[in-house]
Amino acid sequence: MQPRIPRQPAVAQDGPRPAGNDADVRFGAALAPVVSGARRRAVRDGDRQIDTAHLLHSLLEYDPEACAVLGEGPRPARLLGYLVQRSIGYGLRWQSAVEDSAALPVVIGADGFSPLAAAAMEYAARRAEGRGAAWACGLDLLAALVMDPQARAVEVLGRAALAPDEILTRVLERLEPTP
Repeated sequence: MQPRIPRQPAVAQDGPRPAGNDADVRFGAALAPVVSGARRRAVRDGDRQIDTAHLLHSLLEYDPEACAVLGEGPRPARLLGYLVQRSIGYGLRWQSAVEDSAALPVVIGADGFSPLAAAAMEYAARRAEGRGAAWACGLDLLAALVMDPQARAVEVLGRAALAPDEILTRVLERLEPTP
C-alpha cells in the first residue's frame, strides 16, 4: 500500500544544500525526526497532508529547546493534551479541509505538506539563512509556525492559552546570529 503522504527526500547531514523548492530539503539531521514524526501523525490521523499542528506536535516531541520556550506549568501540558486529542476528537473537522491562508505565500513543489505548513518550513529555512546557519533549527520552525494567525498550530496554542506573539518573542531572545 502506498502512503498517502509522499515521502520527502532524505538530506545529507554535511552536504551542500540542494537547490529547488521542496521545503523539506532545507532541514538537517536535527529536524529530520520532526518532519518524519509529522508525516507519521498525518498518516495515522487520516489526513491528506502534513499541517502546522502536526509539525508543532512533532517539534515539541523531538526538540527540547523548542519545548522549553513554552515555559513550565499547566499551559504546555494542556497544549500537548490538545495535540494528542487531535486524532480522537479534537481536530477531526480539519481532516477534510486543506490548511491554507493568504498571510503567507504558497510554496509550490512541497508535496505532502499543506500550503501553510510548506510556507512555514520555507520561512524557517530563510530565518536560518538570515542568521548565517546552514540548516534551520527547531526554534526557526517554531517561529515560523506561530507567524500566521490562520495556522492550525496557532489555533491549538490559543486553546491552550499560549500567546503566539509571546512565543515568538521568546524564540527571538534565544536565537542569536551565528558568527
